[in-house]
Amino acid sequence: MVYGRPAIAVPVSQVQARVNIMADPLGPSGRVTIDAPDIGLHTELALLSDDNPLRLLIRLLVEKLGIIRLPALKMNIHSTIPVAAGLGSGAAVSVAALRALSAFVGHPLNDEQVCDLAYQVEKAYHGTPSGIDNTVITYARPIYFIKGQPFELLHVSQPLTLVIGDSGVASPTAAAVGGVRARWQADSASYEGLFDRVAEISLEARAILSSGSPEHLGPLMDENHAALQDMGVSSPELDTLVQTARSAGAWGAKLSGGGQGGNMIALVSPQISGQVAQALAQAGAKRIIITMVASTVA
Repeated sequence: MVYGRPAIAVPVSQVQARVNIMADPLGPSGRVTIDAPDIGLHTELALLSDDNPLRLLIRLLVEKLGIIRLPALKMNIHSTIPVAAGLGSGAAVSVAALRALSAFVGHPLNDEQVCDLAYQVEKAYHGTPSGIDNTVITYARPIYFIKGQPFELLHVSQPLTLVIGDSGVASPTAAAVGGVRARWQADSASYEGLFDRVAEISLEARAILSSGSPEHLGPLMDENHAALQDMGVSSPELDTLVQTARSAGAWGAKLSGGGQGGNMIALVSPQISGQVAQALAQAGAKRIIITMVASTVA
């Protein structure tokens, strides 16, 4: 959530981005070759446009570390995270690339530095992102987040089982965020009320996560999805999958990320995760992920 309200995010460990860096002893100094077979990209850094996220990321890193020129190297990028689906694929690649590159040149960045640089890339690529994706991915822990304020690592007293369903509709974050901003500017009173409603849900959810009884999160997820529908960020495909998950026995379900496509998430008991996943597949989900959020130490 943005506009000064809190949000809760959890890492999804079943999908991830990996970046491997190898020296290129035959290449001239400064040549960076990029191979990202998952998106059909094989090129040199110098051939990418100035606004390309990878080019921006490497420029920011070089400036941060005070490096005049990188040694010749090859960067291999592999990601199992769906693109434009509300799961932070771009932020995950940024975090992985920053860690791999900084370690390769002998100046590994700490989490705070990685998070900050990844957010700068997110801003350039998405316009006005909340910063929650790069934060939860960098620290790999459930977080309670308010834009512009220090985030809070959440205590999760009982593990959570989530079923994630991909609607198959691409949802670029910049477009979704821009749409909400335009509607907020046109009717700020109504949207401020919706934002306040979501903030109250986040506060209640934080208390439940800490105290246990994860099934009590279900109705809050349902209420959150209803508020997001009122904001105009859901879609018929997402609504169908959300309702399907509930009918299949999920405690609650909602859209994920910026909405207008991408993924939805359902909170379920571990015993029925397969049942809910099967129902989502029959309802048209293009990809399904079953993941667990582990309990954490207070």
